[in-house]
Amino acid sequence: MNGPVAVLGATGGQGGAVADALLAANLPVRAVVRSPDSGRARALHKRGVEVVTGDLEDADSLGPALTGVRAAFAVTTPFESGTDAEVRQGRSIVTAATRARVPHLVLSSVAGASRETGIPHFDSKHRIEAALYETDLAWTVTAPTYFFDNLLGDVDSLMAGRLSLPLEPAQRLQQLSRPDMGAFVAHVIQNPQPHIGKRIELASDEPTVTEMAADAGRVLGRYVQPVTVPVSSVYAYSDDMGAMWEFLYTEGYQVDIPALKSSYPSVNWTSFATWINQALTRA
Repeated sequence: MNGPVAVLGATGGQGGAVADALLAANLPVRAVVRSPDSGRARALHKRGVEVVTGDLEDADSLGPALTGVRAAFAVTTPFESGTDAEVRQGRSIVTAATRARVPHLVLSSVAGASRETGIPHFDSKHRIEAALYETDLAWTVTAPTYFFDNLLGDVDSLMAGRLSLPLEPAQRLQQLSRPDMGAFVAHVIQNPQPHIGKRIELASDEPTVTEMAADAGRVLGRYVQPVTVPVSSVYAYSDDMGAMWEFLYTEGYQVDIPALKSSYPSVNWTSFATWINQALTRA
């Protein structure tokens, strides 16, 4: 099929990375956005992207956006209106894709959501996956780990010489580059058949906290101290984030990174050292 690839949430971090990768592969993109007049939506339009309006919680509004596409990529979020709203988003997307007979739906979830973690935003994605599996859609689930970019949420502290995480310095944290995820999704969309019905967890690298601090220090030209933040302090402001960090502290993601890289050598898997050099040089 020669239609466009619909990208739901194209103005966000994940959707934007997927749109970038699809455009780099010379595939036509239809961005499905809530606010077509936003700066990010207008920027996509200037790059030749078809921009259409769609509400992720309204299956009827998504119908026209998903009609005539060769594939669709969708990502949901609990961080605006909560996990119940995220589940509504996911079920709406699945319903709309089924009605529109989307040839291939690539759904973004999270690594670890196939297990019973008790983490609210993991469990909401698990519920969405369950709804997807009950359909006759051709689907692929991509499940990212912790994104490199999350570290920039406390960039001022990092620039001041402190890398604060709820992990011990010797613990590893599996992480993913957004462009790597975009490239992976673009590959799956261009090569759908081997990926139909598969759930694939994604990570680019797994440095220790000490290694992360050292990599940051080399870019900044100063010592960066790895600081262990008590998980209890995370629970103080968010039960959801507290549960996530407790999971990462005690169990962690379980992506077989060497096998992933071996299976998908065309993806330019980004090391943490490369990413932090680029990120702090721009900061």
